[in-house]
Amino acid sequence: MSLDVLKQAKKVIGVKQAVKSVEKDKVSLVYIAEDADERVVKPLREVCQQKNVPVETVPTMTELGKACVIEVGAAAVAVLR
Repeated sequence: MSLDVLKQAKKVIGVKQAVKSVEKDKVSLVYIAEDADERVVKPLREVCQQKNVPVETVPTMTELGKACVIEVGAAAVAVLR
């Protein structure tokens, strides 16, 4: 899935919000920035694996933030169903 989809998609931005949404089975896909601190994104990777939610990586937090049309970087974004 292209990052362009994030502009219009229903989504949650941030690791904590993404984890909550994955746990509630509301997510179809998760994007994680490669330059995000692994300590921060590890719980999200684990819950995605448990719930069989596909994870795509993006090179930088800045790139992911821009794709979401926000002014700051984002470690993770979950696309809602």
